[in-house]
Amino acid sequence: MESTKIKPEPKDAMTGEQPDNSEDSQVPERNEPPTRRQAGPTPVHPSESPKPGYFQIYKKGQGYWTRMGTVAAVSVIGLLTANFLYSEFDGFSAGPKISGFLRNVHLQEPRGAYLVVVIFSLTYAAIAYHLMNKPLHVDFLIATDSEMKKVNWTTKKELMGSTKVVIWFMFIMAVLLFTYDLFFQLVFYLLGVLKTPPFFLGH
Repeated sequence: MESTKIKPEPKDAMTGEQPDNSEDSQVPERNEPPTRRQAGPTPVHPSESPKPGYFQIYKKGQGYWTRMGTVAAVSVIGLLTANFLYSEFDGFSAGPKISGFLRNVHLQEPRGAYLVVVIFSLTYAAIAYHLMNKPLHVDFLIATDSEMKKVNWTTKKELMGSTKVVIWFMFIMAVLLFTYDLFFQLVFYLLGVLKTPPFFLGH
């Protein structure tokens, strides 16, 4: 009988171990289903984000100085307008119909002027607050404030030096123009155009 020879299985070149040919090793790996992510807050689109309330200041704390400057300018304009309305109330109410109506409702001077000023002040303040708290205008003021912070302001030494240059330049130009004026005055006097001689020639 011929003896059957069993060929040795080739060893793995890397580990030196024989490969596992069992059924478990030949079963293809199954792809496990992906794990579900934990439920979290759904991202909100910027257009769907809730809008701030009317009395809530938009981006509070940003663009402080430009906002304060705008408030100061608007306040000055409002005060000047209110003062104008108060001082000119007599002229507005000089008509017979208006003056008769004011007497019937007991709003003669100065109560009528006070009422006009109060109504104007409340209306003006509401409109000014609405415009200054509008996102488009606020973003512009914030951008202006950020640009102003990038400005390189001159030092005291540079400012003093520039001021001296301007003063000396103006002084030299004044002397030069005065000299030209005297020269042409003398020329025109000698030509007979001017009858009055220059002051340095006397009469």
